[in-house]
Amino acid sequence: MTEPTPPRMTSNRPYLLRAIYDWINDNGLTPYLLVNAAVPGVQVPSFAVKDGKVVLNIAMRAVEALELGNERIRFHARFSGSSHSLSIPLDAVEAIYSQETGQGMMLPPDDPQLTAPAVEREPPAPTPSGDEPPKRSHLRVIK
Repeated sequence: MTEPTPPRMTSNRPYLLRAIYDWINDNGLTPYLLVNAAVPGVQVPSFAVKDGKVVLNIAMRAVEALELGNERIRFHARFSGSSHSLSIPLDAVEAIYSQETGQGMMLPPDDPQLTAPAVEREPPAPTPSGDEPPKRSHLRVIK
């Protein structure tokens, strides 16, 4: 008998990002994004990128037309007095946090096992039978 396949779910990243953004704003703080600028599709001013990353202030007072979509973030911001249109795929967002306190959330990469179609999933590993002794853990207790 086969187990029923759980339904395919969309990424939770946009929901987590919007929730943390609202939480930071509700507390009167400044939301910042940490973005991996090397991810394909990231459109940010190249002079703002340092070590392959860019930190962006996305406070309401700092950006125009902020759109926290399910696939990407879009907004207009000023850099050195010039207006730029930015577009960031959600896969490129590594963290959202408060500038003042550093509190926020690192956004883990999506688990392809959870968001991939069921036909692409690998079958579960066989469970050990009662005849074999359990394998020892690679973890150690450090005192």
